[in-house]
Amino acid sequence: MQCALVLQTMVSDTGMDINSIPVQIKAKKPWRKVLYEDQGVPDNYVDESFLDEMKKNLNTRTYQFWSVVLESGAVSQQLSSVSIFVAAFVYMDFGLLSPSILVVLSSVLTLVGYVLFDALDNGTLRQHSKRTRLDDLKSCILVLVSVLLLSPVLKTLTDSISTDTIYAMTTFMLAMNLLLYDYGTRAAIVSRSTSLNASIFASVCLASRLPSSFHVFATVILAMQMFALFPSLRRQLKMHLPSSDILLTWTLVFVAIAMLWPLTQLFAVLLVLVHLAVTLVCPFWLIKLQRLKNNIHGPWDEAVIKEEHVAP
Repeated sequence: MQCALVLQTMVSDTGMDINSIPVQIKAKKPWRKVLYEDQGVPDNYVDESFLDEMKKNLNTRTYQFWSVVLESGAVSQQLSSVSIFVAAFVYMDFGLLSPSILVVLSSVLTLVGYVLFDALDNGTLRQHSKRTRLDDLKSCILVLVSVLLLSPVLKTLTDSISTDTIYAMTTFMLAMNLLLYDYGTRAAIVSRSTSLNASIFASVCLASRLPSSFHVFATVILAMQMFALFPSLRRQLKMHLPSSDILLTWTLVFVAIAMLWPLTQLFAVLLVLVHLAVTLVCPFWLIKLQRLKNNIHGPWDEAVIKEEHVAP
């Protein structure tokens, strides 16, 4: 507006014809975000309107403290499962637990879990996979027979490796199991198969240090039940009976602590502290850090091509 007044004053004072003034001086065109037109500015030029499209935390999810606490139960469950498995190995290694009792007890619990899983699933998974209960029974027998026949081989598989190395490898593999386990997120690091393979490898390493082949059989079968079958049941319970997931979390935590306490009070206390950190401290920390999140989105982001499905 001021430019127009100045222009009119100049024209009136000098007696110039306004039609003879160049178009660029009459009115400056607003800058547009295009490259196919020469606007008299460098290609990397932007004006104030460029930042008008900036948005902050566009797709940021706001977390609530207690919802995060409930979701942390998946971490506590897997951590407790690993602790129970290691404690069972130590009990067998010290001669405090018979492998026969362990196989019977774990088999009964697995059968109960199978019936519960089948009831919760209500045949949905069977319709997709086209598997029958007879197929499940055949697979179970095949796995049991295969592990039983391979137990003598697994018993002598690591004879040339020192015990310290075996324990170090086991610790690393169980840590990989915890790190890569599917806790219900979409992180790229999640890999169910790698997590399961790491736990089975750890069970083979530990089983090779037990007295007999039947100890090896009991240890490997327990690992398959704890790390292959049990997670599927936990996901079903969380999906269909969310309230039972809390009960299951606390049950596993108390069982793990109760099994570790007679062996070593130090590790039992450390496990309690880890559970408290996972359940309360980390969610509280996450909520406090939410206000510091500052993701910006704008025209500088890569263009996303959205496909539109045209009806035939």
